[in-house]
Amino acid sequence: MSKRTNKTTKIKPKPRVHSELSGLEVSINPFGEIQSSMNIERINKFLDENVDDKKLLEKEEKERIRNAKKKK
Repeated sequence: MSKRTNKTTKIKPKPRVHSELSGLEVSINPFGEIQSSMNIERINKFLDENVDDKKLLEKEEKERIRNAKKKK
């Protein structure tokens, strides 16, 4: 018979988060739904204030180029 090895459970450290989002934990349930320990509206408000939306920036840049071409 072969020897059995004891598997030790590794404790995963919690990821670093911004101080405004302290206590945030995200998980996926068996149905594939995302569950978080914080209200999604609070998370969205934080993202709106601190993260630039690339699609909006690209759209604004395209409009500036179009306006510059029209002026010529």
